[in-house]
Amino acid sequence: MLTADLARSRRRGETVTPLFIDPDDDQYRDTAATLIDLFEDHLGESKGELEERIDQLTISDTDYKVVQGLAKLLTDECEFATVAAADPREIRQQLYEKANESYPVVRQPTLGEDTRQLEVYSAVADRLGISLEACYRGMYADLEDNKRLVRFGDHSSDAHEGAGASQTTTRLTGDSEESYAEDAISVDWLLTRYNLALAQAVLYDATRMRIRVWDHFNTVFSYVKLFGLMHRIYPIDGDGTRVPNTDVADGYEAILDGPASLFSQSRKYGIRMANFLPALPLCNRWEMHAEVLDEEGPTETTLSFELDHTDGLSSHYTARSDFDSDVERTLAQKWDRSTTDWELIHEDDVLDLGAEVMIPDFALEHPDGRRAILEIVGFWTPEYLDEKLAKIRDADLDHLLLAVSERLECSADDFDGASDRVLWFKSGIHVYDVVELAETHALKERHPDQKR
Repeated sequence: MLTADLARSRRRGETVTPLFIDPDDDQYRDTAATLIDLFEDHLGESKGELEERIDQLTISDTDYKVVQGLAKLLTDECEFATVAAADPREIRQQLYEKANESYPVVRQPTLGEDTRQLEVYSAVADRLGISLEACYRGMYADLEDNKRLVRFGDHSSDAHEGAGASQTTTRLTGDSEESYAEDAISVDWLLTRYNLALAQAVLYDATRMRIRVWDHFNTVFSYVKLFGLMHRIYPIDGDGTRVPNTDVADGYEAILDGPASLFSQSRKYGIRMANFLPALPLCNRWEMHAEVLDEEGPTETTLSFELDHTDGLSSHYTARSDFDSDVERTLAQKWDRSTTDWELIHEDDVLDLGAEVMIPDFALEHPDGRRAILEIVGFWTPEYLDEKLAKIRDADLDHLLLAVSERLECSADDFDGASDRVLWFKSGIHVYDVVELAETHALKERHPDQKR
């Protein structure tokens, strides 16, 4: 993200708005292209030299905050490492010890000093088995300015092999080198990423956030959990109005807040909200309203900050895959080939369990209005099983069906009165076994023609 000094926003009345740039503006596109080329050309070079070139570019550009902001985002995609033929600490120690033997303490240098200095470097280089130049360059190779740019995006320098990286970029939500390569750094990538970072910077001082989403519920609420955001969840209709229950919901509203809204400002919590923001553009339709503290005036006030899917933001976060397991995928495929009147809907509910949310794997709906939800408890770790069982107990729903792997170390006693809704399976789940459970336990809570 951007540091606070690189943030750009405008305050008007009781609202605050990021100063987004136009990704199609030729000036910004030229600046972005120049910066990307600069980073690529400096692969293998020192961090200090790279920063000096960025400073030179900043001086020549009137939008210096934009230049520095774009450079900051590119730097976040870099990996710098100490590149030396030997451990710089070992080189220094050897040089100091050798120099101590050769150099008397005098007030004025002698004519033979340069010769003796060369002899010191040469002796240490021979002792370490490295060249004279490598000895000289390696002495301070671990200083921050001397570290080498060994990776930029999906490009690596020749020096990267064998280098011990001391600073690396953490792609918080990336999942593989392959997916990273698909997200190659380009002018469009950088400019859209910059606008997202401007929006994130406004949230550093946020105390409360309200979000509304109409799709990709599992993805959004997995990020709510990832960043440890306290939340309350409400089902809503297509217009964003709260409705009585999830059976008539088109989407969900979540109120995200924390200690800052109750006691005193906690910038750390605001940064969590800023980290969460990129999850929203993964949805096709979303809205966000945040309350942000403004401490610039004579008195502390609260400003309003709003965004939605029409603002053109894009995300660098990873969306959840369609199915979490082969068991889920196979069941969905079998269902498509079956002749049952029951419809299988993937991750259609969000259950608010207080400090947690639970998103069942499937919902089952019949044309006559009956409805059940299905959670698959597959083969996993003991910790995962304990957490899953706790969520099932907290949900306490009579129409929650459970498909449980026989490979798990649990029994019907672990399901506290829900054993009659448990379907045990070995390698796969049979469609008509699920249908039979749904026929017995489904609830009829809405009219067949009522819009979800």
